[in-house]
Amino acid sequence: TTVASDTTDAPDDTDAAGNVPSAIVSLSPSGTEMLFAIGAGEQVIAVDQYSDYPVEALAKPHELSGYEPNVEAIAALAPDLVVLSDPTIQPQLEALGIAVWVGSAPTTFDDVYAQIEQLGAATGHIGEAGELVGQMQADIAAAIAAAPQLAEPLSYYHELDPTFYSVTSSTFIGQVYALFGLANIADGVEEGNDYPQLSAEYIVSSTPDLVFLADTKCCGESAATVGARAGWAAITAVANGGVIEMDDDIASRWGPRIVEYVQAVSDALAKVPAEA
Repeated sequence: TTVASDTTDAPDDTDAAGNVPSAIVSLSPSGTEMLFAIGAGEQVIAVDQYSDYPVEALAKPHELSGYEPNVEAIAALAPDLVVLSDPTIQPQLEALGIAVWVGSAPTTFDDVYAQIEQLGAATGHIGEAGELVGQMQADIAAAIAAAPQLAEPLSYYHELDPTFYSVTSSTFIGQVYALFGLANIADGVEEGNDYPQLSAEYIVSSTPDLVFLADTKCCGESAATVGARAGWAAITAVANGGVIEMDDDIASRWGPRIVEYVQAVSDALAKVPAEA
């Protein structure tokens, strides 16, 4: 059974017989965060090794691989619902009679809200899912309203790793910055590639007003390490204290904590010097 696959499908109301799943396996860190946030955590029996939030998820068995999923290992747990972010093993699981829900990486906030509501329908938590979406929408609107209205759009560079991979405005995380009218220096650099690798020279010459580091936990990058890079001291963001250390996990996932990311961007804008 496919419970509700991807963000375009209409959510089914639990399974065909109307049973609420009681043995959920999640191989998606974003899906895991959603499940716990809508009150379905007690129905989760195992998660993948990267599902480390909330702390209750860490209490679940978390030896399964999300990147190289082992169908036999999953089936051995006898799940009645498997949550995935990639559909590769979906046919194999369904051939074994295991229900599957796929929530692929979103491109818009509406995609995220739809996934939460689909999971709510699939797990018997429709009400909680609707409340969560409403709260997220209200919190995001408040964060945007609290940000200063800038006369000129500020430019930014989002750093995925120390080799200068970035994102364009077409990605979900790029959409977060677009909420605030920020201009992305990675847009148009490499046509058709939403995760381009920039050069240090290009970043320095673009002199972005803000630098958002999404490689703090993985790679130990910080405002200090960025400021110490050759030539980077001249970048507006470095000179004006506009290098913002973000949480890698929240930046790479699309669960309920995206609200915290939006708030962090709002807070960063509030600290930008008026002359920037």
